[in-house]
Amino acid sequence: MQSAPHVEFRGVSKTYDGRTMVVRDLDLRVQEGEFFTLLGPSGSGKTTCLMMLAGFEAPSSGEIRLSGRSVQHLPPRKRGIGVVFQNYALFPHMTVRRNLAFPLEVRGISAASRRQRIRQALEVVRLDGFEDRRPAELSGGQQQRVAIARALVFNPSLVLMDEPLGALDRRLREEMQFEIRRMQQDLGVTVVYVTHDQQEAMAMSSRVAVFHRGHIQQVAAPETLYEEPEREFVASFIGDNNMLRGHVRKAERDFCDVETPGGTVRAFPVHGCRPGDRSVLAIRPERVSLTKPGVYTNEFEAVVEDILFIGDHLRLRVNLCGNPNFIVKIQNTVGHSAVLEGDRVRIGWSVMDCRALPDEEGGSGPTPVNQQGTENRSRSAVDAGKPKTGRTNDSVLAQSHREDGV
Repeated sequence: MQSAPHVEFRGVSKTYDGRTMVVRDLDLRVQEGEFFTLLGPSGSGKTTCLMMLAGFEAPSSGEIRLSGRSVQHLPPRKRGIGVVFQNYALFPHMTVRRNLAFPLEVRGISAASRRQRIRQALEVVRLDGFEDRRPAELSGGQQQRVAIARALVFNPSLVLMDEPLGALDRRLREEMQFEIRRMQQDLGVTVVYVTHDQQEAMAMSSRVAVFHRGHIQQVAAPETLYEEPEREFVASFIGDNNMLRGHVRKAERDFCDVETPGGTVRAFPVHGCRPGDRSVLAIRPERVSLTKPGVYTNEFEAVVEDILFIGDHLRLRVNLCGNPNFIVKIQNTVGHSAVLEGDRVRIGWSVMDCRALPDEEGGSGPTPVNQQGTENRSRSAVDAGKPKTGRTNDSVLAQSHREDGV
């Protein structure tokens, strides 16, 4: 018999004014030991979900369970959850040792055990020897490590992180991504992580839930989200995608022909389709090639509008049949470096690299999916298209200090 999920949301909704739903009918399951990220733009509902899980906000309806047990009426301090905030929330007048001791004292841990746990926590975040420093004497990255150590020091089985790297510069943020992932894997602790940064989510996570307007659009491993987006928003939000809109002219099980302003494009129908359906096609720039005639099923003439040099590759913006913002990403090689602005080129891509999704623009909003997402069609079914060759407010912080000691 399969064990209960470590974290489970059952039909959870949240509204602050009784009218606008910040989170709507959320079903979500996180397994023990996962690094699970809630990803989405500002206002999508991801942080509200984290605050409800921590106990700082109450759901308007639905139920939240931890290891099969409802926590609806448990205060934060009794949920056994560590929390790391974007602004660290360290006590500035306390040393590192005292900051880490605080949640242990709140829980009645003995002095001897406190010393041992503080030492172990600082070793995990590689800050042993910093016990007597105050936050003002630490760098931003060191302060973040102290905040993580404080969340881990009382041995929680679940740690919540709300945009913890948002205040760091790019280089330090990338270093901390590796460090946080290493710590999570070494300890085997479950992490629920909130961010709007897609690269951060893709680099660190076991699975990612993509939020939009209070709904989950798709839940999957990072590789699946990138290679096999199932909704228009996911395709546009994760990485770069060229989006072409049109109507389905012909529909078969393993491919469909979509009439676009630039001509007919053959694509892989993610959810199936019927003639007359509105569709949006998603093609990754790196899957588009400069080609000779007859290599790909989908081939078009285009004019190079401009070229950006990005080191190991070139980013071409081309005008494709009146669409001046179609992007082609090619390796920076001797042959390709001869491409100039104004050149007329032939571009092509395979059927399987072109995903036909329901056109949701102008609709009533994205349709929610459960935490399993919708069933993916097999990518191996078609080979015809292959080449023929920070935001936590003061009241929440005060409550977290007072009730949970995090």
